[in-house]
Amino acid sequence: MTKTLKRPEVLAPAGTLEKLKVAIRYGADAVYIGGQAYGLRSRAGNFTFEEMEEGVQFAREHGAKVYVAANMVTHEGNEEGAGEWFRTLRDIGISAVIVSDPALIAIACTEAPGLEVHLSTQASATNYETLEFWKDLGLTRVVLAREVSMEELAEIRKHTDVEIEAFVHGAMCISYSGRCTLSNHMSMRDANRGGCSQSCRWKYDLYDMPFGQERKSLKGEIPEEFSMSAVDMSMIDHIPDMIENGVDSLKIEGRMKSIHYVSTVSNCYKAAVDAYLESPEKFEAIKQDLVDEMWKVAQRELATGFYYHTPTENEQLFGARRKIPQYKFVAEVVAYDPDTQTATIRQRNVINEGDPVEFYGPGFRHFDAVITDLYDSDGNKIDRAPNPMELLTISLPHPVYPGDMVRSRKEGLINLYKEDGTSVTVRA
Repeated sequence: MTKTLKRPEVLAPAGTLEKLKVAIRYGADAVYIGGQAYGLRSRAGNFTFEEMEEGVQFAREHGAKVYVAANMVTHEGNEEGAGEWFRTLRDIGISAVIVSDPALIAIACTEAPGLEVHLSTQASATNYETLEFWKDLGLTRVVLAREVSMEELAEIRKHTDVEIEAFVHGAMCISYSGRCTLSNHMSMRDANRGGCSQSCRWKYDLYDMPFGQERKSLKGEIPEEFSMSAVDMSMIDHIPDMIENGVDSLKIEGRMKSIHYVSTVSNCYKAAVDAYLESPEKFEAIKQDLVDEMWKVAQRELATGFYYHTPTENEQLFGARRKIPQYKFVAEVVAYDPDTQTATIRQRNVINEGDPVEFYGPGFRHFDAVITDLYDSDGNKIDRAPNPMELLTISLPHPVYPGDMVRSRKEGLINLYKEDGTSVTVRA
């Protein structure tokens, strides 16, 4: 008997209304956003109620959902007004809220009936009994802790029908998820109430301090500056394991990332899911292409987190082994005129006449072109456009669509990798 596989949701981050629309256009089945209260990303472009309404309307038109993260740890008095806030989200049409604090969970469940509540990864759910506990309290989905292994995930799935959401891409907290106080100590900003200063990503000098002796700087004795930051997660080539083990939602991290990141990563994970559900052979045929596509956006080192083993120090700590992307996001398409074969683009980075570029759109509508007949917004022929957000026109015989993206290749750069895993970027 053939096993019927469930199609998992591709859940993308949306730090702004623009990113929400981009994520959905590029394949996300759902997006998660932050409101102006109760979230953990105080520096993200958090949504007003009016922006939420527009986002929900756009999502509905495209068959997608919108979730709101309200996953802060509340101190005395922080929960005031939460009931009214949750009811407003429900009435706007938000599909679910993602919550970790028991007080906020109780308020959402009792004071905003009809609004689904999902347990945040900040609550560190790592076993099926925990999922059943939250199910009994009315929650419909649990975002597993990033520390859960693939073997544990499979066992959890066998024992509960609660929806499982699991991270597949993005930043990994070097501390146990939801338990970090480094930012509180280093910068007096509470990471568990939206103020993380990412102290773990700072660069540090190391000192040897033998008992009773003067400290000795290790600068020059170690190959790179010390950072406590973890490498990022990527499960793009392990999507079959996520699907086979019954994960309901594949979560991408990065509400503060660019539209280039959101579009590329959403596109890749949607393609991976579609390919595997069509056939394992189809997935294997495109897997390397998806990995290569990921590296066209700025990425830190990538690994599989805790899914297959507990990472060693060398595997987990981020260092200088970053792979430099060979593409730069330069513009997005605003309009295309098939009669004149010209495209109007909104510039995001410097564009030059003669630049080789790649256009890409949802569903991997990729093609290469060269910037020709470059005109500024006043109709003047120019050789170089240095000002971000300017509207430009170019000649383009190939049709493109609003929302398509343009990136240029950083010519002459090659990453060479050494046996120890480090890399150096050189000119070809």
